[in-house]
Amino acid sequence: MTVVSVSMPEELLDRLDEFADEHGYTGRSEVVREASRNLLDEFEDARLEDRRLMAVVTVLFDYETTSVEERMMRLRHEHEGLVASNFHNHVGSRYCMELFVLEGSLADISTFVGKVRATKDTLTVDYSVTPVDDFGAEDPEAVEAASAGSHGHGHSHGDDHDDA
Repeated sequence: MTVVSVSMPEELLDRLDEFADEHGYTGRSEVVREASRNLLDEFEDARLEDRRLMAVVTVLFDYETTSVEERMMRLRHEHEGLVASNFHNHVGSRYCMELFVLEGSLADISTFVGKVRATKDTLTVDYSVTPVDDFGAEDPEAVEAASAGSHGHGHSHGDDHDDA
């Protein structure tokens, strides 16, 4: 097996070791291998291929980290055809939540989520994906026509990753 060197903050390494101990893994390498397989398999669901999907992506970051907010705004504009709606809100006294509603293909959603996850200083990135045709909207053009005009970009202000 090939040996790979990975840099990570001490706090993350401690959490990784603790997780390995608590869940019966032989060591951190086994945890990293499983996490890598899960991440790579995450968007390879054949049931979602060639279907029109909607996704909700939620990002949490520290308010003082302005580069994250700027990156989220750039991603929203770079993926204007994918982002149906976007909401920014303050959470507590020092955090921000960015919520994106996406409509598109599995590949496009996967690319967007990957770019969000790769943004330096995000605290959490969660998402869910649902086929649009599960709601009886089998024709993507009909869905688009029915929802025309309802795609606003709302802004109400109230683990180290590499910046993509």
